[in-house]
Amino acid sequence: MILLQARGITKSFGAVRALRGVDFQATAGEVHALVGENGAGKSTLIKVLTGALEADSGLVERAGSVAAVYQQPALFGELSVTENLALAVERGRVKGLINWRAREARAKELLSLAGAEIDPQRLASTLSLPEQQLVEIAKALGTDARTLIFDEPTASLSQHDAARLFRIIADLKARGTGIVYISHRLEEIFEIADRVTVLRDGESVAERPIAAVTRTELVMLMAGREVSAPEPPSGKVPGEVVLEARGLKVRKGEIVGLAGLVGAGRTELALELFERGEAALVPEDRRQHGVIGAMTVAENVTLASLRSLMLDFPAEQKSALDYQARLGIKTASVNALVDHLSGGNQQKVALARWLATSPRALVLDEPTQGVDVGAKAEIHRVIRELAGQGMAILVISSELPEVLALSDRIAVMRRGEIVAIRERGQADQHQLLDLMLGEAR
Repeated sequence: MILLQARGITKSFGAVRALRGVDFQATAGEVHALVGENGAGKSTLIKVLTGALEADSGLVERAGSVAAVYQQPALFGELSVTENLALAVERGRVKGLINWRAREARAKELLSLAGAEIDPQRLASTLSLPEQQLVEIAKALGTDARTLIFDEPTASLSQHDAARLFRIIADLKARGTGIVYISHRLEEIFEIADRVTVLRDGESVAERPIAAVTRTELVMLMAGREVSAPEPPSGKVPGEVVLEARGLKVRKGEIVGLAGLVGAGRTELALELFERGEAALVPEDRRQHGVIGAMTVAENVTLASLRSLMLDFPAEQKSALDYQARLGIKTASVNALVDHLSGGNQQKVALARWLATSPRALVLDEPTQGVDVGAKAEIHRVIRELAGQGMAILVISSELPEVLALSDRIAVMRRGEIVAIRERGQADQHQLLDLMLGEAR
């Protein structure tokens, strides 16, 4: 049974045509993956499907309600988790006194369903980005929607939390819910999807059963070009220690990966290093701390290096254009507002801001979160180039394959402490996960 169908959807923003005659559908009891590079039109299509945006032309038909878990959480920071959940799931006017005990019980139930160990009385503003994402998932589960859309739901989740989400999705699928799943982590697509649609430059270029396409073919369809596999670290002997905290040392010319579950203390360690003035930091929550959406790309790129530019507008433009080309930032102009960029391109702007300061050490907290395979390869190339030039780099990532592929050494964090350090080639995903869970030494 078709629960959600879109036909011939077009949508433009000024001179930029985001969608060009896109067809898409969600079927009961099926996981339909939607993939594409940053700027391909995925987020615009999702907003049209949910009714958040009106298409310029085309038709959307819905059988029952549609709920979405967006890539960027949208919680009211001054309200508690219970209040945020109540706003999402309660319908109609409240008559008489509010039954706060019942509200909190319902909040605990939804958080448990989402696999979130969060006190429902906490203010949303105190939650980490992964915790916010789990609350968003709980909100969606509470709507009892016929169709659920997940937009990069695991971007800030650890592998352990992602596995719990996949079990939830399997249960929803068995109950006849239609699932639309967006992710740049292609291993997830092959693990949970039944069907996949590929968007490229605002057009649907392919729709296939997942069993009928390989990873290489999918990447080619998304990018329209061959994307090279990541190169291993150079093997160069690192220099003197540049960063040091909690038993962790990062040397000149070295890439150290940091793995850990949500709440392990990874982001707190990154902030500690940044606040001590020892490293530039590309933060995990790009919306809140990484970019300023109301400013242009050029203004964001040069924001941390204004002192050296001395308000030199031509120099600001040149710097922004250089990083646009270097990182492949997709924008009509460096004078466009960052709010108009896709999430992945905003991530690149956040990275460019700190690269423009020529730092001695760099801490990257989820540097490829919400970034497509092509852009991820570009960012990995830049990270390796920087290390090759002598920069000390700490990479925090929830993607264990990324940690393993990129790092010279890997540190594992649990409950605020570094519990293990492994040289490249001395650990695999299972061993790292055991260390993160406290099931290995």
